[in-house]
Amino acid sequence: MTAAPAAVAPGAREGRPRLVSDAEYILPLRWTEDSGLAELAGYLRQLVGWIPVTVVDGSDPDLFDRHRATFPAAVRHIRPDTPPDSIALHGQVSNGKVAGVMTGVRTPGAPFLVIADDDVRYTREALAAVVHHLESAHVVRPQNYFTPLPWHARWDTARTLLNRAWSADYPGTLGVRRDALLATGGYAGVLFENLELIRTIKAAGGSERTLADLFVARRPPTVRHFLGQRVRQAYDGFAQPRRLAAELALFPAAAAALFLPGKVRATTLCGLAVAITTAAEIGRRRHNGTAVFPASAAWFAPLWALERATCVWLALGFRSRGGVPYAGSRIRTAAHSEAVLRRRHGGRLQGVPGRGVPDRRVPGTPGTTRMDAVQA
Repeated sequence: MTAAPAAVAPGAREGRPRLVSDAEYILPLRWTEDSGLAELAGYLRQLVGWIPVTVVDGSDPDLFDRHRATFPAAVRHIRPDTPPDSIALHGQVSNGKVAGVMTGVRTPGAPFLVIADDDVRYTREALAAVVHHLESAHVVRPQNYFTPLPWHARWDTARTLLNRAWSADYPGTLGVRRDALLATGGYAGVLFENLELIRTIKAAGGSERTLADLFVARRPPTVRHFLGQRVRQAYDGFAQPRRLAAELALFPAAAAALFLPGKVRATTLCGLAVAITTAAEIGRRRHNGTAVFPASAAWFAPLWALERATCVWLALGFRSRGGVPYAGSRIRTAAHSEAVLRRRHGGRLQGVPGRGVPDRRVPGTPGTTRMDAVQA
């Protein structure tokens, strides 16, 4: 790919104040190819006019140099301070994204951080809303949605809708207070790293605010990447034992239904599909989700459930062999339990501002900002 000339954001070039103050955007990056570089650079040109941006880039040297030449000059572009594949806490292989995030957190900067994967695309309104809520909570969890929506993004959106039906989804971006995360000493480089970050903050005595109606766009993966993530996503269930048990029960239940008499079998399987679709539709309608989630995504829910019923058993097989494959090695721990993290971090956030704010999962309540479908 030909590198485009680096550009300086208008706000940075002209010395005007950014729209989001006291905050910084951290993007951990580690690419093996950069076919999406031009699109990401365009997003960063827009972003640096709103907020200071740090990209922690663990890519190979040639890619790193090309990124440096293409990203806006206003972007702070640095290397992770530990190798992405270094050994993490307790002798386990690290999730390289965590190493990148913690490098950005340890580098001096603004008190409020917005951490986002490379496929997340904020609008300035959504960005300002996340930062606003960090004034009263240690960690803020918005809601991602895919745009555009090819078939595999609708398939994966079904998972999001089922998460929203029972509780809340886990996005690829979080807001977090820098002092709070530093006070914990950081979070472990496990597979389900965003859940680990949230649990670490809460175990230390921090507060979380979940904003299920604050929608932040996300670009869909390629079909190849989507297919490669199926078992790895199922492995995340080991961080949520009750959910894991329910998912493990799906395949035996479906298999048992196949041995029922013909008419009963058809009725049972159709009833199961309708129940799963209905649950997804409930998740779509909660917290104004119809603004960004199409009805067709709920129709994919039975297919997603069938996929998960199979992949969770494959994940169990990987678990018995030492963990799920990751960057040429294996990661065994999906995320540490809340009890383990309380023993490790309990009380560390005493005296850190932002305490005393309860979780809010109901939109429209005082102190919660509603941000409808703002597409990047």
